[in-house]
Amino acid sequence: MAYVTPNEFVTKMVDAGEAKVFMSTRDTLIRAFMAGAILALAAAFAVTITVQTGEPLLGAVLFPVGFCLLYLMGFDLLTGVFTLVPLALMDRRPGVTMNGVLRNWWLVFVGNFAGAFLVAVMMAITFTFGFTEAPNAVGQKIGMIGEGRTVGYAAHGAAGMLTLFIRGVLCNWMVSTGVVAAMMSTSVSGKVIGMWMPIMLFFYMGFEHSIVNMFLFPSGLMLGGNFSVMDYLLWNEIPTVVGNLVGGLTFVGLTLYATHHRTGPRRTVPEGDVAAPARVPAE
Repeated sequence: MAYVTPNEFVTKMVDAGEAKVFMSTRDTLIRAFMAGAILALAAAFAVTITVQTGEPLLGAVLFPVGFCLLYLMGFDLLTGVFTLVPLALMDRRPGVTMNGVLRNWWLVFVGNFAGAFLVAVMMAITFTFGFTEAPNAVGQKIGMIGEGRTVGYAAHGAAGMLTLFIRGVLCNWMVSTGVVAAMMSTSVSGKVIGMWMPIMLFFYMGFEHSIVNMFLFPSGLMLGGNFSVMDYLLWNEIPTVVGNLVGGLTFVGLTLYATHHRTGPRRTVPEGDVAAPARVPAE
């Protein structure tokens, strides 16, 4: 489990952000779609474990399996690109522009949502035998999560919105730490260990993850949750996305870049760590 020093992995972070800016539209959408789908399956898995065992900690301990798999396969989550892609702009990498950063964020958001929503529909079907029966215990739990984390926040007004935002910040502080932790090792086992700990922490603490919520809340609406699409957007998804952006970029990307980045010759990213496709014009 060879350890990569901070000076080295921060350069890898910038290289990764640059590669994502120049990735083709097709590849960006495919990778984001698969990331959203796999993370949604992991969320369904964790809720199932929690309901069947009555032990939320066990669900949190096993949830990171989805994050580790999607990262090792080179797929992209919005929370990760929020942290990595702006670093290439800050580093003044040739051809990297603000429009390129925004383009990547938008494509990853769309791909993540599509993947998570597809799994939400599939799981709603399995929880209700094709919508012919009332939701089973897991489906009912997902509906309750949707209510509590939308209208539950709304009931507290501005204080609820602040709490939601801060939970989004804390979430991507941990999730992006997991993304970076995977760059600290050159072995699969080292990467998995590094990713596992902060992902487990965010899930057990109930922090708000925009992509996990792309699964939980559409599922909750299909499974009888007493909230609306507007409740979901205004009292969860939009503030969570903003909080995730602030948390990942501020407490992970910018802090590491500010204190560990060193100017000099660019390093070559080891194969398997960051997919760096040939540079193509933005579509």
